[in-house]
Amino acid sequence: MKVTKLETWHCKRDLSLFPENRAGDNMSWDVVVLRLSTDAGIDGYASALAARSGKITETYLHDIIAPVVLGRGVGERERIWHDLWTVDRHLTFFPVYLPGPIDVALWDIAAKASDLPLYRHLGGARDGLPAYASGLFHEKDDDYVNEALAYKAKGLPGYKVHSPSPWRRDIEVHAAVREAVGNDFLLFSDPVGDYTLEQAIRVGRNLEKLGYVWFEEPFRDFELAKYTELCRTLDIAVAATETTRGAHWGVAQAIAQRAADIVRADVSWKAGVTGTMKICHLAEAFGMNCEIHTTTMGFMDIANLHVSCAVKNCEYFELFVPEEAFQFPLKEPLPIDERGWAIAPQAPGLGVELDWSEIDRLCVSHKTSVA
Repeated sequence: MKVTKLETWHCKRDLSLFPENRAGDNMSWDVVVLRLSTDAGIDGYASALAARSGKITETYLHDIIAPVVLGRGVGERERIWHDLWTVDRHLTFFPVYLPGPIDVALWDIAAKASDLPLYRHLGGARDGLPAYASGLFHEKDDDYVNEALAYKAKGLPGYKVHSPSPWRRDIEVHAAVREAVGNDFLLFSDPVGDYTLEQAIRVGRNLEKLGYVWFEEPFRDFELAKYTELCRTLDIAVAATETTRGAHWGVAQAIAQRAADIVRADVSWKAGVTGTMKICHLAEAFGMNCEIHTTTMGFMDIANLHVSCAVKNCEYFELFVPEEAFQFPLKEPLPIDERGWAIAPQAPGLGVELDWSEIDRLCVSHKTSVA
């Protein structure tokens, strides 16, 4: 079974989700929808980030990546995955989120051909896991409290605070949210930070007193020496490697230097199902969890869910909220049950449908490359 065609739909969106002081300017949140077709009549789907320029994403997919994939067998996923790294190294250094969608679409095809949901095709460990609401940055402290309470009322077991900074205000927000939700509700902290080491230690000590589950990305991921010292100093688990380049090779450096207690990965930024599974297994070998983070795209978060259910060492599912803003291009909402658990779809492949009416409505460019 060989790949015969690659199609993309550049979908233009206009969302204003970040305060100006955090994002500089609000991204358009464009998405490129991808379809790989085969000579067996089985198609695979994925989506790619195109937040600042869908034209760039489409150009890379058709001019650089399509020649590597077209005409190749779906069973050559590992070889294709490594070939894309070779192209990245020697020719172009393309955006970190571009190999992933190709790999996801190939795995979608393979699982459909086996007539299994993807997580079972990978070797299912379970069919679901608890979800936590992961909020955006907010300008007002009360917005964090109200959002956490709203998702607790919906039945989710936890909430992640993307705190507003500076660090002293972050401490106040963490305390206000804990007081509001009570001690029996899971809380996580992710400042997407630029702390000094001293500031991170102070914030981390406060999170320990408040009973937060983990402290995520207080520094840039390449600041390994600071992470190593923070992990040595704090009792709360430190989560890192979300933006680390190089898939499992990059994450291995953080593990080797004891610069993370929990590693992060996802099918968009860590080169697809293949790259994310490699990181999960690497972490497992060191007795660590790989907590998979959102792709900000509903369809790719379904792929995340399948990977999470195919491994043992991922404890939670990240539900980026407000969920309606990030559902596209998925037709139905992410499958969260009444317990607040994310449940893997049971149909073959990724097991969900794309919203083609919305894709067509938002599409500003449709391109095709053939073998």
